[in-house]
Order: sequence, then C-alpha cells, then structure tokens
Amino acid sequence: MAVLAPAVAAVRVAVRRALVGLPGSGPVLVACSGGADSLALAAATAFVAPRLGRAAGLVTVDHGLQTGSAERAAAVARWAERTGLGPVESVRVRVAGRPGGPEAAAREARYQALAEAGRRYGASALLTGHTRDDQAETVLLALARGAGPRGLAGMPPRRDLSGVPLLRPLLDVSREQTRRACAALGLTPWEDPHNVDPSYARARVRSDVLPVLVAALGPGVLDNLARTARLVAADTAVLDDLAADALAAARVPTGGPAGARAEAGGDGPGAGGAAGGRPDGGGLVVAVLAGLAPAVRTRVLHAWAREVGAPAAALSYRHVAALDALVTDWRGQGAVHLPGALRVTRRDGHLVPA
Repeated sequence: MAVLAPAVAAVRVAVRRALVGLPGSGPVLVACSGGADSLALAAATAFVAPRLGRAAGLVTVDHGLQTGSAERAAAVARWAERTGLGPVESVRVRVAGRPGGPEAAAREARYQALAEAGRRYGASALLTGHTRDDQAETVLLALARGAGPRGLAGMPPRRDLSGVPLLRPLLDVSREQTRRACAALGLTPWEDPHNVDPSYARARVRSDVLPVLVAALGPGVLDNLARTARLVAADTAVLDDLAADALAAARVPTGGPAGARAEAGGDGPGAGGAAGGRPDGGGLVVAVLAGLAPAVRTRVLHAWAREVGAPAAALSYRHVAALDALVTDWRGQGAVHLPGALRVTRRDGHLVPA
C-alpha cells in the first residue's frame, strides 16, 4: 500500500477543513495560475471535494502581461479537465488602464474575473492558494508601509468577494509544502517570472528580506509572522464590531435639530449638517464621537468616510487623522478633503459632507 506523501496530506487536510460545513450546494472554484501553490490546491480540491459531495471547478486568469500567457492558461485548463475538475474556464482580462501600479491593477482585474465566474456558476466559494509564506510577506509589507492593525492582520482566511465567499485554505501551509506536494503528485508548476522580478516589492521581500530574517532568527519567524496576523485579526474583528455599534450611535438622529446653535468651541453657523439617521453618509454627532476610545473613533470615521463615497483603496491614515482632528482638535479649521473630490466639514456639532 502506497504511503501518502506528508505534503500532499497537509494540503488535503487544509482543504477539507475549509470545505466541511460550507453552506450552499454550488461548486467550489479554485483560482489556479499553474504555480505550485494553486496547482497543489487544485489537485487537493479535486480529491477532497467529491468525497464531501461537492463539485469542484477551476478558473485560470490570463492577464496578458507575458509572452505565452494564453498558452499557459490553456494548458492549466486542459490539465484541470483531465483531472476531473469542472466547470473549467480560462478568462482573459485587461490590466492596462486600471488605477494603481501594475501589481495592484492585475490583482483588481483578477479578482473581478474570479467574482464574475463565481456568480456565473453559482459557486459556493472561490479558493485561492495563498500560503503561510504569502501571509508572512503581507505582514512585512504592511509593517514597511506603516499600516495599522487592519494591515497587520494580513489576509483573512475568508472574506466576501462581490457576493461570493473567498476562502484561503492554505494560510497554515508553507510554500515548500506545496512544492513538495506537486513533486509527489508528478505535477510541474509554472514559475511566474514576476515572483523574482525585483521591480515588485513583494518579490524583493520574498527573495531578499525573508531569507535574511530566517537566517538571523530561525525558520520559526515565518510561523510567528503568520501567527501575528491571526492574533491581530481577532482583535481587529472585536474593534470593528464596537465601531459598527458606535457608528450607528453617532449618526445624526432623524428629525434632529436642524437649527442647532453653534458650540461654544467655535462651530460655525450652518444648517445642522445632514439628512439624519441615514446609513448613506448623513452627519455624525461630534459629542458622541468625542466620547469614544481613539481606536474605535478612527474606525468609525474610516467607515463613515467610505459611506460618503471616499474610495477605500485611496483612503489613508492622514485622511482619517484629519477627520479626527475635527473632533478632538477643533480650532475652526476648514473642510477636510477626502479622495473622490469629497469634503467634510464641522457644523453645529456635526461632521457633515460639505
């Protein structure tokens, strides 16, 4: 009796944990580039899903950024069909003209294509092959950017992608394990040249930074970085729940005092702010905001800024800090400018879109 390779077993166990109890009867779709991580994930899903009574398919995205990308995508699709995955689809996307750098633009195009495929096939979930190593890289990049807890929380094991659950079953599996799994299964992964291109920050972290950390601190540093992401994510979830309640409490009440007097602290005259009680960008009561703990208040302001139309990708720490100053350091300053050509001002004890 053949002995199952430990790496193959590790990937299959991770996939099984992600799929057991998954609601819905639709297929699960693996996002597969042909690299070792997603190839090992697709092979494991093809084995595990049918044993759980679940159909499993595959979507490969051709970004059109490299010579031969269409042929590679077609080869991945053919392998998936031979392996018994279905539905199988190769999707060509357009990256040029999207906002952000090439890495961000490609990621946006890829996730948009995956979400559309998920909806098209009524998928119960989309699966991606992000590993523990990817999580460690994400935490280091967040540290380098000066990101807050949300950035340090790394990639969540589950999130909503335009109405389709996105699962990352391999966040506790190492990249080396996925390579060993492919070798044990006789699979030849595609080596993406972007992964070693020094023009990409993640590639530099992967090739230069992480090896130095491992050499200096030991191989456990990767597990520790990934564990840090899990711990911070748990704390962040609690703070987000508190902030959601606080945001509801801070909204200008419906039928509130439209002609409230200016505060002694110097709020200028105005109409009292916003259409009250709305979840779509109505005003916030400064007195309520001022009574919140800073970690909760800044989350409230961040969420509210998105409600009034500020693009989440462009909303930064300095924007939230400027909104916070309207609450905690009021000196009669002018409006705060937010991404999306938006302005927020303080009038009659309220923060309101100007």
